[in-house]
Amino acid sequence: MTAQITDQDLTTQIGANLPFLRRYARALTGNQTSGDTYAATTLEAILTDRSTLETSMAVKPALFKVLHTIWQSSKSTAVSGAEDGLEGAAQKHMARLTENTREALLLHTIEEFTFGEVAAIMGIEQTEAEHLVAVAHREMADSIAGSVLIIEDEPVIAMDLESLVCDLGHRVTAIARTRTEAMEKGSADKPDLILADIRLADNSSGIDAVNDLLGKFGTLPVIFITAYPERLLTGDRPEPAFLISKPYNEDQVRSAVSQAMFFSTTATLKA
Repeated sequence: MTAQITDQDLTTQIGANLPFLRRYARALTGNQTSGDTYAATTLEAILTDRSTLETSMAVKPALFKVLHTIWQSSKSTAVSGAEDGLEGAAQKHMARLTENTREALLLHTIEEFTFGEVAAIMGIEQTEAEHLVAVAHREMADSIAGSVLIIEDEPVIAMDLESLVCDLGHRVTAIARTRTEAMEKGSADKPDLILADIRLADNSSGIDAVNDLLGKFGTLPVIFITAYPERLLTGDRPEPAFLISKPYNEDQVRSAVSQAMFFSTTATLKA
């Protein structure tokens, strides 16, 4: 980003990257509302003082750097002030992880920043960013094991997801191809986590399938997989806290599953 970038260009670039800023913030907090609040605070900080966006960086990493600074200044308070229950337990659990590992992991795997960009966003050396991601993979994978329901209509993708989930030490309860199957199989063996595609074999919605199960069980962490993540990162309606894009890579799935196991979501989503 150059100092000469016009206000219109800056607004356009920030708007294009805002859905992914929301995704990062939601994954950090495990909650749509909390994550979107951090994203909004980031925008307010930039509107108040444009110099908070570093001119030596491209707009996207500069935007994430502002959010990271805000998150760093407030996360200790968020953890110490977390409410009782599942989210509070998750925040306290996260506090025991090595400092900054989750942030580095999310930036590198889910948001696909290079190690150099992660280092710039976090204000650390690249070698430290590489180390933090390696530690995060180990700590997150070792922290929680559970059962996963996969809702995916494409057999090859379903088998790939099953392999990745099992490699992390989790048990796959079932693979469902339709909304009806998801409810039947989910009811027969309650999962600890749902991993769901958006569009299913019979043209039913993975969102509707998830809502059916949340209606039955209440609190379950959910990860959605979609080729159009921007459509579920608007902030205008109930949306997922955890979202990965198609085509995905193995690290994205591993990271999302490990992160989501820390949190629960009870909000139903709108198709």
